[in-house]
Amino acid sequence: MSTLIETNELTCGYGRLPVVRGLDLTVGAGEVVCLLGANGAGKTTSLLTIAGALPKLGGTVHVAGRKVTAARPHEVARRGVSIVPEGRGLFYKLTVAENLRLRRHRRSTVSVAEVLGHFPALSKLMSRRAGLLSGGEQQMLALAGALVADPRVIMLDEMSLGLAPSIVEQLLPMVREIADSRGMGVLLVEQHVLAALKIADRGYVLAQGNVVAEGTAAELRRDAELIEASYLGDGKAVTEAEAIGLI
Repeated sequence: MSTLIETNELTCGYGRLPVVRGLDLTVGAGEVVCLLGANGAGKTTSLLTIAGALPKLGGTVHVAGRKVTAARPHEVARRGVSIVPEGRGLFYKLTVAENLRLRRHRRSTVSVAEVLGHFPALSKLMSRRAGLLSGGEQQMLALAGALVADPRVIMLDEMSLGLAPSIVEQLLPMVREIADSRGMGVLLVEQHVLAALKIADRGYVLAQGNVVAEGTAAELRRDAELIEASYLGDGKAVTEAEAIGLI
């Protein structure tokens, strides 16, 4: 299994203020890896730094075997990384078809029709504006938009945000199926911990900017008390929101 994302002693944050310290993380081809933790633990900051949208404060990031030397998100994208941000990143006044067409670049070997095979419900909605879709349909469109860019790895930030648990239970198995069928790596930030661990291979738990647990999904499910403690925290660490407010 080839390693698509690897961080070593990664420190990241805002300005000179670190939020995450010493993060060692890997994502391999065909693997679903969860990054878990309470709000403000540094999960989104980690994704943005790996994607090149934030400059790292220390450590290294390798994508597809090559070191990321500067905060250049377009270069990380060219190496095959797609990110679905919190809030989905859609053009809400454009139709489903237009959103997909904008995300597909000329070098992509994946057709829109092929991607819609994973999301048949979208096939009937191609002429509908994204802003008129339900929350679950919007999230499917966000995933489809990431796939049509023909990535090697997808990073998903809180895909369940604002969705009913029943919709989350439908979407997460789609992520597993995509990883299995396409050999794609997935780095998943998710608040629905148990649901995410059901479809994941491995996971990392962040608390106060540090990894406090890591292991297979089965191991983390058995260590529910540690995960629960990481979500409670002690309030001493600088959170993502606090760091942004201080710069």
